[in-house]
Amino acid sequence: MQASAGKSNVGTVIKDLKVRFSGKAPELAGKPYILEFWATWCPPCRKSIPHLNEVYKKYKDKGLEIIGVTDEDKQTVRDFEKTLPIEYSVAFDTYKKLDKDFDITSIPHAMIVDATGKIVWEGHPMSMKDSDIEAVLKK
Repeated sequence: MQASAGKSNVGTVIKDLKVRFSGKAPELAGKPYILEFWATWCPPCRKSIPHLNEVYKKYKDKGLEIIGVTDEDKQTVRDFEKTLPIEYSVAFDTYKKLDKDFDITSIPHAMIVDATGKIVWEGHPMSMKDSDIEAVLKK
């Protein structure tokens, strides 16, 4: 299944995520990050988590953050992480505000956000290329 949004979000500037984090909120000001929409019940999402863990390991020392956004509750995610650990930040969008703002129509759906908060790429997380990520790290 191809990830998609009902509109293109590339070029949109994110000012405030307005999500609750599972742990400590990452410092995002002036940093590039990947925003990824997912759910525990979604098989393609489960396949992309190990990939995103690898991406995070590879680029976190260069300043990249990854935020996996779900509309599920904290306990569901905690139980899920016992079988498939998520090494990057997990955030909760319980009221689906971000889903609505970005018109997310299928998951997993990822966005690469540059250090100014502008979305520069979006699509399926498995379609992200290293060059897409490295482009935001050089700025």
